[in-house]
Amino acid sequence: MTGSQLQEETSAPASSLGSIIGRLASVIASDNFPSGERAALKRLTPGAPSPLSFYRFAFRYLPENWENNKLAWGTVVAGLALMHPHPHRPDRPAGRALAESGYPEARLERLLEAEGDVLHTLLLRAVRFLAAKGESVNWTDFARLLMSIDPAKREAASLQIARSYYRNLKEKE
Repeated sequence: MTGSQLQEETSAPASSLGSIIGRLASVIASDNFPSGERAALKRLTPGAPSPLSFYRFAFRYLPENWENNKLAWGTVVAGLALMHPHPHRPDRPAGRALAESGYPEARLERLLEAEGDVLHTLLLRAVRFLAAKGESVNWTDFARLLMSIDPAKREAASLQIARSYYRNLKEKE
């Protein structure tokens, strides 16, 4: 796939968060994506000024109006880059991956209760934990958690992650 084909493939209008995440993951995982750009994206820090590499990526691949939720999109992009070479696995719920990899329950509780910059920081710590274990997850679960402004939707996103975490622990018993 050439660079222009890659850009054309990812510029198509997205119908859902899941399809957007899938396209972003395929861009970041592509052999054609420059490793220096990927490394710069891995270093994105919530609350810190964004480097030019993030803006270059955002204007090419993120959906319209991404600026309205820049912190969340920055965290998604950084997390996908951190989980390279397999950043997104739609069939692997985030909670299940966390449970199977031994992510501590107390850390999950802090993550699901966190807000603002703390949420983004804790999520990237969880992603680093998963990446160190070679895990890949359905990034749509994490994206919903990050992007939910409505309290009911935020609770639903937390519930989904917790449900898959505890279902996995129950199966182990």
